[in-house]
Amino acid sequence: MLPPFYYKGVSDDGIHASIAEVVQRVADDRLRIYLYHIPPMAGVAFSLPLIERLLKDFPRIVVGIKDSSGDWNNTQALLDSFPGFEVFPGSETHLLDALRKGGAGCISATANVNVAAISRVIREWQGADADALQDGIARTRGAIQKFPMVAANKAILARVRDDPAWDVVRPPLRPLAAEAKAQLFQALEALQFDFGRRVATV
Repeated sequence: MLPPFYYKGVSDDGIHASIAEVVQRVADDRLRIYLYHIPPMAGVAFSLPLIERLLKDFPRIVVGIKDSSGDWNNTQALLDSFPGFEVFPGSETHLLDALRKGGAGCISATANVNVAAISRVIREWQGADADALQDGIARTRGAIQKFPMVAANKAILARVRDDPAWDVVRPPLRPLAAEAKAQLFQALEALQFDFGRRVATV
């Protein structure tokens, strides 16, 4: 769940009331909520004190968070403050660091095109090659995020699948221009990104 984001500058009390109303209206013990912390887009954040309060008031319901703040210090604070709370960085850039502190994994846009390598870090994070594997996924992420993320992912999928239908984005987003697409592919080829593999392989 995103925090309610139409009104900016709202209080933690207001955000708590919004989440609480969802819990109360659903009224089902099976409900599990993962918070979506993405202040660069939403303009509204889940603060640490608010998360602490939600965990106290709704144990076994509010169970995790995707932290797309882009701020490792925030992710680290979540991991340090709430042991057992499922923390997913919103990028694989700090995946290994998060796993070493008890993170649950990551929820990343580029997992759509690089899931095999990302999942390998999750499986082998305690192995001798973990740092090298992490470096590989971070460099791939770095190459892709130089371009608009959705359009770049779509362009990669279209090439991997050999299907131009994948290279379509919904307005107001726009597909990559031909020059940008060529630059993206060149950067990935330099990293030995395998466009021929089945990207969905885990």
